[in-house]
Amino acid sequence: MAAIANNAPVSYGALGVPIIALAAVTGLPLLSLSASVGKIVALLALLPPWLLIYLVTGKKGLRDGWPLAVVGSLSYILGQFPVSQWVGPYLPDVTGSLVSFGALLLFLRVWRPRHILGYGGVELDEVAAAGPDLPRLSAKEVWRAWMPFIVLIVVVVLWTGPWSPLPKISWLLLKVTGISSISHKVMDVEFSFTPFVGGTSILASWLVILLFVRPQAAILKQIFQKTLYQMWGAIVVGIFIFGLADVFNFSGMAASLAYAFSRIGPAFILLAPILGWIGVALSGSNTSTNAMFGVMQTLVGKLLGFPILLLPSLNSVGAEVGKPIAPQTASVGVSTSQYVRSEGAVIRHNLGWTLVVLAWLIVVGLLYYFLAPGLMRL
Repeated sequence: MAAIANNAPVSYGALGVPIIALAAVTGLPLLSLSASVGKIVALLALLPPWLLIYLVTGKKGLRDGWPLAVVGSLSYILGQFPVSQWVGPYLPDVTGSLVSFGALLLFLRVWRPRHILGYGGVELDEVAAAGPDLPRLSAKEVWRAWMPFIVLIVVVVLWTGPWSPLPKISWLLLKVTGISSISHKVMDVEFSFTPFVGGTSILASWLVILLFVRPQAAILKQIFQKTLYQMWGAIVVGIFIFGLADVFNFSGMAASLAYAFSRIGPAFILLAPILGWIGVALSGSNTSTNAMFGVMQTLVGKLLGFPILLLPSLNSVGAEVGKPIAPQTASVGVSTSQYVRSEGAVIRHNLGWTLVVLAWLIVVGLLYYFLAPGLMRL
């Protein structure tokens, strides 16, 4: 259930990386992709809170707790949507989650469900629901807990917003020109070394946080050791997946696949999110899925005359929906639980529910295609 709950922020991933990858391989403007994905996620986010309440507490919990689903989804959209539209892909999930958390906390000060239910719909009293008594935190301790999020948001917004020239600074541009054996047109492969992009803003925010937290050197060393041990595989995969994506795209395989799918006609709108769902289920990464299928989805859209942003955005959000059944997600998720070596049970549990969310995503895609195609154009 934690994996299902976590599907909402997958499209923007680790501070915008999937959208950055999608923009890199398709050549579409980063802010435009951030905005189009945000429009789709805003409607998609209306459903998961209802599913989560039902999965935890059943129909009884849904009857009593439906106001939590309404407040949770709408407040998440309130925090996520404006940032995705006008700031960029780096922070929508951070702001959406924080606003939703704060809104639910305030809402529960003035409203309580008739029955407080635990897992399986078992009724609890107020004391049992509250858990053990916890010491009250001082204002200084509360500030130290929230301070990293505040610093991260302020630094990244100032650094990466449309008003900032920093992400556009390039120190090196490498370019190779060739003629496609399929289209017989000139194609360029470029690498631009832009040292002040979003990732550098996150590094800068971490340095500012260090000034406030002032951890000991031994703690920093331990953190770096654990992080490298946990992430080295992802770092290597990230390098190779973009190499594989470049081969896939520039060899003509993406164009050939796009031509084949375009023969389906406008009905391809039904398949676009499914391809993203399948891609992340196989690769485990929204970023990898966007790198591999982003160009193909864009080319299909051009061949069929779709709004240019619609299909690559549906690919990205489809990958979001499939994340709960990705083997890597299940493996990491069970690593600190009693379900170690039982990843298959987790995937089987989540499979049907991801299909429910996928069906809702297809409906959302149809709404934009038929009723608001202008919102998906540049």
